[in-house]
Amino acid sequence: MTRTPDLMVPLLGLSLGLALSLPGAVAADCESLGRVEHLAFAQVARTRELTPYDRATGPLDSLYGTVRRFLSVVQLNPFPAELIKTLLNDPSSVKTDEVVRYEAGYIVCAVIAGFYLLSVPITGLCFCCCRCRRRCGGRVKTEHKTMACERGTLMTFLLLTTLVLLIGMVCAFATNQYTHSQTGPSVEAVPETLLSLRGLISDVPEELQAMAKQFSVPQKQVSKELDGIGENLGNIIHNRLKSTVYPVLASMHSLGQALQVSIDHLRALNTTSVELQEGQQYLEPPVQVLRERLLTLLQKSWCHNCEGFLSWASALQLGADFTQMPPVGDVLLQLKDVAEANFSSLVQEENTTFNNLPILVKMQTVSVVEDLKKALAEQPEGVRMLAQAFPGSEAASRWSQALERLEQCSRPYLQDVQRYETYRWILGCVLCSAILLVVICNLLGLSLGIWGLFAREDPSHSETKGEAGARFLMAGVAFSFLFAAPLILLVFATFLVGGNVQTLVCRSWESGELYQFADTPGNLPPSMNLSYLLGLRKNISIFQAYQQCKAGAVLWNVLQLNDSYDLDKHLDIKQYTYKLQQEFQSFKVDLKDLDLLSPAARQDLEALQSSKLENLHYRDFVEQIQKPVVKTDMRQLAQELEGLAQAQNDSSLRQQLQDKARELQSLYQEKVVPQESLVAKLNLSVRALESLVPKLQANTSDFLDTVTHLKGELPVQLSHILRNATECFLTREIGYFSQYVTWVREEVTRHIATCQPLSTALDNGHVILCDMMADPWNAFWFCLGWCAFFLIPSIIFAVKTSKYFRPIRKRLSSTSSEETQLFHIPRVTSLKL
Repeated sequence: MTRTPDLMVPLLGLSLGLALSLPGAVAADCESLGRVEHLAFAQVARTRELTPYDRATGPLDSLYGTVRRFLSVVQLNPFPAELIKTLLNDPSSVKTDEVVRYEAGYIVCAVIAGFYLLSVPITGLCFCCCRCRRRCGGRVKTEHKTMACERGTLMTFLLLTTLVLLIGMVCAFATNQYTHSQTGPSVEAVPETLLSLRGLISDVPEELQAMAKQFSVPQKQVSKELDGIGENLGNIIHNRLKSTVYPVLASMHSLGQALQVSIDHLRALNTTSVELQEGQQYLEPPVQVLRERLLTLLQKSWCHNCEGFLSWASALQLGADFTQMPPVGDVLLQLKDVAEANFSSLVQEENTTFNNLPILVKMQTVSVVEDLKKALAEQPEGVRMLAQAFPGSEAASRWSQALERLEQCSRPYLQDVQRYETYRWILGCVLCSAILLVVICNLLGLSLGIWGLFAREDPSHSETKGEAGARFLMAGVAFSFLFAAPLILLVFATFLVGGNVQTLVCRSWESGELYQFADTPGNLPPSMNLSYLLGLRKNISIFQAYQQCKAGAVLWNVLQLNDSYDLDKHLDIKQYTYKLQQEFQSFKVDLKDLDLLSPAARQDLEALQSSKLENLHYRDFVEQIQKPVVKTDMRQLAQELEGLAQAQNDSSLRQQLQDKARELQSLYQEKVVPQESLVAKLNLSVRALESLVPKLQANTSDFLDTVTHLKGELPVQLSHILRNATECFLTREIGYFSQYVTWVREEVTRHIATCQPLSTALDNGHVILCDMMADPWNAFWFCLGWCAFFLIPSIIFAVKTSKYFRPIRKRLSSTSSEETQLFHIPRVTSLKL
């Protein structure tokens, strides 16, 4: 079965719509060339690009804020500008009372730490002596009413104190590890930053020369695209026209298919009509004979219940008269030559001709491409002199030498910092582990002690659990006394360093007091004159220069080099691109006329127009198809006769009815079924032709008109497309040189010729010193000091609580039964603690 093509899809609005859409299809739209590629230039200033550091927010930020507020309470004095000035210019004249006055808060903390350092170990020594002589605490008092309340209160306070110690220990562990992990990167960042700053100005001329050489990057890219410009222009023309040409070819192919399908169905219609008429001649006589014989049997008087079958037997006659269908031979004769045409090969030939456009354009642009490459090989004068005209600067040399000396001098100190930080980290881990040991002893003592208290309800219990709990508590007390001295020493040592860094450096750095101090004349000694070392203008404000650099100000503005080097003059390539534009205007392409419809295909379509295929009376076919071949359903009648025969008493009549049923079945299978199959085939062809033919003629006329119009319009459109394509291609190639100019200006003004790395280095120094080092350092001693001072209540509560976990003695004479119901211990002797 051949599928009927859908002509409405390719032919809808084709006749006029394609012709009207051509001007819009060739509009100046450079997107057909694709996006301009991003050129990859060598980053000559890569080593001077500093990545700004930024401490990300974390769970310890609230702790850092608490420590800063604590230090602001400890150090209430403002920034000591006069003291620092005297220290830098004349260290021998520094007065001790001024230092003591400024460090008053730290001295108070030192007194508190010294008192702790003396009192806690001495108290521990005394406690140890008392324990050895079994005099610490005496005997446990006799059981009384409030003993349970006192015991519960002491255990609660001990548990809370232990939890506070645990939290402080965890925070101390975390800050200790974080401080250690940040030290290495922070130390390594110092020489890296200084090395990056050294290249800020010292290699500017060499890097400008490297930038001038990078002009070859857009030259190579343009030369590469010129090699394929002919084919690209051909593809552009092809792509612009394919939305018009391909639908035309597709429509021609669809029309050819529709024509071929129509002819196939027309042939099937003719053949099936003849076969149906011949079958009708062979079917009518046996049906008539069988009808008469069956009526004779059913009308016999001894035939029971046969009256209802008389109407069925009477209707046993032919229904459709296939001789009434119109002939189609004349139409087939007119389409005889069209049926032999191969529209697929015709469309393929036209498609091949259209697809050869890129090759034709490529062959005609060879000479123009050679002239363009010659003009492209030249280099603009301003770009060639980019580095040679850059003025030298003595300030750059002094800056480079100063940074080099600073880098070399800083490395030994940075190594010492890492070594001492390792010692501090190890000691911090040991002391945090000691606090953890105290916490574990307290928790184990409380757990065993509470277990022992509950076990006293059992008369057969032993006092080992409570005794073990008490011993663990006393072990925690011993560890507390043992590690108190090194703990407070580490706390004060780190506190003195980290606190002063925060209050003296970080706080004044954030407030800008350090910049104000450096900008005040006479504060810094001559050897530390930053204006001279950095080559800045005389008496320039360091803070103002920092703000300018942070805002992205170029070095020429800071060093006043704008008047001695004109960057825009060296990057002016208008004369260079004008030569390329003149060469591009010489593009000419001579394209042959496109023949969208071959003469053979046009002849076939015109034959279809004159065939009058639409004049066939398809309703006459439908009228006969809708009628049944035989009016009576012969299969059902045969089945009913079988049942009627079984109901007869006369065996002869029964046999005759059965014979007639078999004759009906045989006649239906041999004659009627083939006729019904032919009717179904005829119905398919009629329906296909009925839906296809009415639109086939109109679509064919529209298609021929559209092709005639486009054949004259396409040459004009080809010229317009070529002109737009060359303009777009020129804009594209100039865009590569614009990328180069933009890249050079970006590198010179924001990387090579900018002092932003200097401000970034200062900001990174603040992040490294204050955020990455000082904050976790101060948080570490704060947490460790927190644990150190909470060891005192831990010792007190542990000693007192341990008495209640040891065996107690029950009062011998008691007048109140309530006093004896707290602990049911049958026999308890008095024990010394």
